[in-house]
Amino acid sequence: MALSQSQSFRKFYYLLMLKSFLIWAFTLAVCLLVIGFPLVILMVTIGSLLAVVLQSVLPVSAVLVVAGSILSLNLLAVIVGAAALTLKGVHPQEVSWLRWLHGEDDPRHTSVYASCPLTCEVRR
Repeated sequence: MALSQSQSFRKFYYLLMLKSFLIWAFTLAVCLLVIGFPLVILMVTIGSLLAVVLQSVLPVSAVLVVAGSILSLNLLAVIVGAAALTLKGVHPQEVSWLRWLHGEDDPRHTSVYASCPLTCEVRR
């Protein structure tokens, strides 16, 4: 019985680690695209310059090599970052700036409506 419980716990732990890895990979990819937009523009600029330079050496596939290397480096950075955060034990539920991912509202901000001074004190 202890063997079956420990195997069940291992499967559950691996599923939790896989879930954490996938959430981190999604979050880091979104952050790279949204927050890192100036970095993406810089990568495109440097990539186009590299493609022009490589055109003399590799006339047919210079753009393919540069685009593939930039995409694979970005993908590798996201995967390595997600794996590092997962193996370190940082769970997405523990991070305060990931409330948008869980659908929780921000408790520091409360909505104040223009009609509130007139209707907030009305009781029936």
